[in-house]
Order: sequence, then C-alpha cells, then structure tokens
Amino acid sequence: MPEYNSGDRVRIDIPDETDPNHDQYHGEHGTIVDLLEDDDDTLSGERQESIIFRIQLDEGEKIDVRQHVVRPPIEK
Repeated sequence: MPEYNSGDRVRIDIPDETDPNHDQYHGEHGTIVDLLEDDDDTLSGERQESIIFRIQLDEGEKIDVRQHVVRPPIEK
C-alpha cells in the first residue's frame, strides 16, 4: 500500500455502494491535513488500520478516514 503524508493530494475510494458514506464521499478529492492514530490495530493486528487521515476535501469539508479508502488522485 502506498504511504501518504500531510500535504499529499488524494482521492476517496469507497467501492461498497452499501457503505453509508459512499454516495457522499466516493470519488471526492482533497488534501491530507493531519495524520491521527488510535488503537484500532489492536483489533486487526495491522498498524495501518490505526492511522486516520484527516482530509480537507476540495469543497472545504474536513473528514477523517482510514488508509484503506485513500487512493492517488485522478488528475484531469
């Protein structure tokens, strides 16, 4: 999995159409403004699951997401 840092431009990828955030955030682009950590890795055993990306979307809203939904941007 690629690693992302604060300042990186990214895209939100939520392929599961039943996910409650799919319609609102799937395909949105933004910039990582902060990296946070919690203890979710104790449940999964995967360190990357403890990392939360705070992303400021192009429209201005800030959201917190886990690494598995962060992808490189699609540039036009």
